Amino acid sequence: MKIQDVRRNAWAMPLTNPSFPRGPYRFFDREYLIVTYRTDPEALRAVVPEPLELTDPVVKYEFIRMPDSTGFGDYTESGQVIPVRYAGQEGLYVHAMYLDNDHGPIAGGRELWGFPKKLAKPKIAHEGDVITGTLHYGQSLCALATMGYKHRATDKQATLKALRKPNFVLKIIPHVDGTPRICELVRYHLEDIQIKESWSSPAELQLFRHVIVDVARLPVLEILSGQHLLADLSLGYGQVAFDYLAQATERATARHPRLQGELINAEA
Repeated sequence: MKIQDVRRNAWAMPLTNPSFPRGPYRFFDREYLIVTYRTDPEALRAVVPEPLELTDPVVKYEFIRMPDSTGFGDYTESGQVIPVRYAGQEGLYVHAMYLDNDHGPIAGGRELWGFPKKLAKPKIAHEGDVITGTLHYGQSLCALATMGYKHRATDKQATLKALRKPNFVLKIIPHVDGTPRICELVRYHLEDIQIKESWSSPAELQLFRHVIVDVARLPVLEILSGQHLLADLSLGYGQVAFDYLAQATERATARHPRLQGELINAEA
């Protein structure tokens, strides 16, 4: 294979048989189970990176069922997103994501956007008049959410406005020597959103301490709301909002221009 062929085809790994296809990525009948809760503000400050700014000590715990998506197929995920502000604009920081045993979405999410995806066993189940979300790692229960089934219809336009807010992830790719090669705050949007259903219901959420699935690091102090959504949407590609290594380079160059490379490695 010629060098120019490598360059032309090097968009995902492995080179000759990528783990996921090129986008765009469209999701049909994407089902959300979202429990919004108040948490410890000090715990939030310990996990939300600058230059993102915290708004309120609030976390949205999400279970998302994706039965039909182009390229990524059928899978479920669960995790925590945190309301933040960046450059005066409100958005959401994706703190944790756990997916069931489908390699494509995990590899694609991490390599393209920098989603903090890890392998686990999330599930959404409809049980009579209750919707249940569970997250297991092996045999251990790490999260349990319960929500009443479709109690009150909510304004679809308000739901659409919330889903259109920018989302942020911290993309980290190491160098071959173990130092960071890429360390970027990535901004992305959900696009072409069609809200099919939007419901509000009473909800409960329990998080359990676990060494790998550390969702309990952001403890539940008060349940604020429960929301159940069904939507079609597209996952847009991202943009670099902030480059942590570029900032380190500027500081190092300003102090010691001739020792730029050494200082960057030491600072990393």
